[in-house]
Amino acid sequence: MATLSSPGIGSGLDINGIVSQLMALERRPLEQLQRSSARADTQLSAFGRLQSAMGTLRDAAARLASPASWTATTIVSSDTAAVSGSANGGTDPGRYSVSVARLAGAQTVSSASAFANASALAGSGTLTIGLGRWNDEQTAFEPKAGATAVTITIPPGSDSLSAVRDAINNASAGVSASIVNDASGSRLVVRSTETGIDNGFRIGVADDDGLADDGSGLSRLAFDPLAGVSAMTRSQPASNAELTVNGVPISSASNTLSDVLDGMTLKVSRLTTTPVELVVTRDAPAARKMVTDFATAYNEMLKLLRSQTSFDESTKQAGPLQGDRAAVGMMSALRSLVGGSAPAGSSFSRLADIGLEPQRDGRLKVSDSKLDASITRLDDLKNFFTRDETGTTNDGFGVLLRSFADLNTGSEGVLTTRQEALRERKKRNDDSGQRLEQRLEMVEKRLRDSYTRLDTKVSQLSSLQNYVGQQIQNWNRSSR
Repeated sequence: MATLSSPGIGSGLDINGIVSQLMALERRPLEQLQRSSARADTQLSAFGRLQSAMGTLRDAAARLASPASWTATTIVSSDTAAVSGSANGGTDPGRYSVSVARLAGAQTVSSASAFANASALAGSGTLTIGLGRWNDEQTAFEPKAGATAVTITIPPGSDSLSAVRDAINNASAGVSASIVNDASGSRLVVRSTETGIDNGFRIGVADDDGLADDGSGLSRLAFDPLAGVSAMTRSQPASNAELTVNGVPISSASNTLSDVLDGMTLKVSRLTTTPVELVVTRDAPAARKMVTDFATAYNEMLKLLRSQTSFDESTKQAGPLQGDRAAVGMMSALRSLVGGSAPAGSSFSRLADIGLEPQRDGRLKVSDSKLDASITRLDDLKNFFTRDETGTTNDGFGVLLRSFADLNTGSEGVLTTRQEALRERKKRNDDSGQRLEQRLEMVEKRLRDSYTRLDTKVSQLSSLQNYVGQQIQNWNRSSR
């Protein structure tokens, strides 16, 4: 049967208190390791925030360093409902006069006879759909190069108008089908999936009733004027867009033209009676935003570095990286770089020249008037930030700052190596802590065993003392 014991009962010693105080002394090295690990965690978090901020600064600098960023343009149309344009990059500033004589269209045919409803039987057989170009009189048809006619089987029992529609749509034949309801009933409408004169089509029918032109069965969906079978009516022919750009005639299978002007996509939406003017200019607002975004990213980076490395005299609180040479050195190098001169062959030499004025605390203050003036000289501003194309080392500020960020965030960069060192320190602390925990368990067991034996001895001596005292008292009484 188990017995209950309470250390110190026999001797009156506070064994639990004694062991706890001794173990508190023994645990001090472990507590130091735990504090070291906690500080490493805090510093890892701080360096992680710095790496994120440096990445944002790097991205902002990279946009400034890229020559393509400075070629952005805006396009203004005098009639956006008729003609609009979008810049893809590389579009030269200029003016373009556009006249639209015809829009690109998709051939559309509909069944001449109406069906009672979408569930009405259209008839079984096969449909053969081929893409190509009709002449104006529909007396000649030229199959589309690279396209193959598609044959669609309409079996008995699955020959409702809606089933025929679904079969056409599932065949990937270059056309799409739909059902339109009017006062007479339901009609099948078939339309080319792409616009352009080469995307016309014809529909041949092999009707299971053996008659191709009897006005019943599947032959009601035939459209092949060349074969003399036109049970469906063409409401719109396939056509190309016809327009002129600065007097040059252009034909396009699509109403969206991406290969007419370098770096520009034109979209024509309706016919014009007078030319539409498109004016292409450099995108000054985009350039301005690139510069101000960089200033914001730099200021945020500097603010974070300062807060992580500072010491608050009023609260006596230090930032997690206060005294860290890597962080302090990075802040100093960044301020020095931004406050220096860019060797690029530009009429600007310092950030202050373009409207980013360094302040006493290192921040960059945007001078709107100076920046607006520099934006009017985009080529000079581009040279100030981008790589020197002559092959010398006269790279601009954007290139220098992007390189600085890459250097600090790369595999051998300060931010990366410091985080790796902190993780390694934390791992060593954890390993040492585990070994210490094991040793402390053995120390505590040894102390408790020792004091338990002491408790037993003291208890025995106390009992002996009581016995001797009683014997002496008995002897004294008998002597009297």
